[in-house]
Amino acid sequence: MRAKPLPAETRRAVTVEAVIELAAERDPGEITTAAIASHMKLTQGALFRHFPSKDAIWEAVMEWVAERLLARVDRAAALAASPVAALQAIFLAHADFVAEHPGVPRMLFGELQRAEATPAKRLARTLLERYGERIRARLEAGKAAG
Repeated sequence: MRAKPLPAETRRAVTVEAVIELAAERDPGEITTAAIASHMKLTQGALFRHFPSKDAIWEAVMEWVAERLLARVDRAAALAASPVAALQAIFLAHADFVAEHPGVPRMLFGELQRAEATPAKRLARTLLERYGERIRARLEAGKAAG
């Protein structure tokens, strides 16, 4: 059974979501393009019309995670009345994100453990750095506030 054609940007987004769903069910290191295609009810060739390689898929997944996680914690912190409340809001927003996307931590840690340097690994490291900056800023604001 063939999936109906979707616009390229939509197909890329659906592919990213499929990888995140698969990572909740299995070891991300074992997710192949064949498994992604099967999960989406597509052929591998259809995937490669939208992504030049498996690494490009993983890079898109890491971009998706970084954008959404950081936006969620930023929104939560912005609504907080104090630095301590902001830290709590960040923690809760992060926990909610992981509860909604349980494969994300496995993907992040899997990428960080890879020996080779990949675009996805670079994005995972950048995500952690940017997340850490947010935490440090709230800690410094808390110290300044006493």
